Amino acid sequence: MSNDSLTMEVQSVGHALITAGTKGLGRQVTEAFLRAGHQVTATFWKDRAKAEALAEQYKDDRLQIVQADVTSKGDLEWLVNQAMDRYGTIDYLINNAGPYIFERKKLMDYSQAEWDAMMKGNLDSVFHLLQLTIPKMRDQKFGRVINYGFQGANTAAGWLYRSAFAAAKVGLVSLTKSIAYEEAEYGITSNMVCPGNITGDMKEAGIEKSRKIPDEQTPIGRSGTGEDIARSILFLCEKDSDMITGSVFEITGGLDVIHRYR
Repeated sequence: MSNDSLTMEVQSVGHALITAGTKGLGRQVTEAFLRAGHQVTATFWKDRAKAEALAEQYKDDRLQIVQADVTSKGDLEWLVNQAMDRYGTIDYLINNAGPYIFERKKLMDYSQAEWDAMMKGNLDSVFHLLQLTIPKMRDQKFGRVINYGFQGANTAAGWLYRSAFAAAKVGLVSLTKSIAYEEAEYGITSNMVCPGNITGDMKEAGIEKSRKIPDEQTPIGRSGTGEDIARSILFLCEKDSDMITGSVFEITGGLDVIHRYR
């Protein structure tokens, strides 16, 4: 199935708030919601060129792009106000943003600022956005929260040279499950997706492209793509997917079945 056919029905018309939704995995999610007929508020932080390219592609009242630093509580408050002023409600909260330190280093080599950035960007930001959006979801008796983890996050796996990021995401697993239970009575679900080995151009690629590029490291024979993540999120956001909550989904093409250091 081509990327153009990604038009799952979620709810009649809704509004998705997608952090870091203008590039990488987030861009595929933004485009998927737009194709499904929804309104989207997508954020960017530093890559203005990517944000402008997306805005140029979708010259549509259904897309709002807001610059926001997810490590800043003030920015997140302003973001939610912008989203509400424009569309009046927030139905889907997609916490796609996840600051990451690419340099491989042990915990003892992290600076305080680096540790704080990992916690604020990957865990605190979700806490703040939940506090800002859950009351609105409660009022309408409907809401969908999607968080991002990493392969093995549900087992509290250690991750060599990525200790701060992993610690924040494992904390987010527990938060995802706690919110699922606490907010179930209000028609709100909370789930987590854990992308597999999706790198480089594959983050913004569709499934058909990945099928043309063999990947011997992934059991199904192809790399994961942004479309794989977007399709999964759309399914979890469907109105009739309310039986699925508090769950962590490994979207890895089978990489998670056997220990990564096999």
